[in-house]
Amino acid sequence: MKNFLFPYQFKFVGLILFVFGCILSIVYIWFNFQLRMPVFAIYSAFVEKKIFTIFKTNVADELILILLISGLVLLVCTREKNEEQIHEIKRLKAFYRAFFLNSGLLLLSTLFVYGRGFFSVLIFNLISFPVLYLLFFYFYKK
Repeated sequence: MKNFLFPYQFKFVGLILFVFGCILSIVYIWFNFQLRMPVFAIYSAFVEKKIFTIFKTNVADELILILLISGLVLLVCTREKNEEQIHEIKRLKAFYRAFFLNSGLLLLSTLFVYGRGFFSVLIFNLISFPVLYLLFFYFYKK
């Protein structure tokens, strides 16, 4: 069967991006890190609605999400050093477990978290699935 995973060397790049994203998120939360620069927006609705415009804003949170998501994608979609046939089964098993656990957490959050807190849950949900997948995969690998 054709394996569509990245080469093993990408795992190191993914780890660096993920760790840097984690460090930057801690600095963002604890020290109110800001990186203000002009951005192009297709749609923005903070104070006023803006469509197809350029404006200056804090892009630190977007940068953090890009680092975390791209790092996790590389970690999840990279071959192991010695990729074997059994790893496909373990990957599939980890995928199902992560999917069901993440979906359950999202359903519970929908029932019990409201307002701005739910927006935080949705952002957390962007990275929770690949993190759960990696945890399950490395648990099954041992």
